[in-house]
Amino acid sequence: MKKSFLLAAFLLLISAPLFSQTIADLKLKPKEIPKSYALSDGHNCVSIQACSFYNDVATYNTLVGTVKKKEIQSFKSKGDSGTIMYFEFENRFKGDAFLQGLLWGRDKEPTDAHPEEYLAKGKFLIIWSFHQDSPIKEKSEEKIEALLQ
Repeated sequence: MKKSFLLAAFLLLISAPLFSQTIADLKLKPKEIPKSYALSDGHNCVSIQACSFYNDVATYNTLVGTVKKKEIQSFKSKGDSGTIMYFEFENRFKGDAFLQGLLWGRDKEPTDAHPEEYLAKGKFLIIWSFHQDSPIKEKSEEKIEALLQ
């Protein structure tokens, strides 16, 4: 009995970081934003599909799950602009195939016209709508992958 309790406690502790994260933890803080970038209002999506998904995510509840909370961060610099979309679902995100089709169509992977990338981990979904070589996208991806490992 004592061994099983200790094992359960240990498993809970090692999985706690994934379940204790919030969208606020995942967002880039002002000191993490490269100096050449500024926050901007609204959506700066590269292609319309990503912003349409963000705006109408409740429409797709049966395909992706129920969203508990969502937020965006939009950025611009002299040669780059884009938006990071953060979603927290009530349960696990379950819409990989649907989202790939929505974002990329038949290609099922990013293209120059539809360069969005996403990460689904547990109850979180993050979509980056930036061009492929965006420094701020890379900064955000590194942070989020470290937090949601």
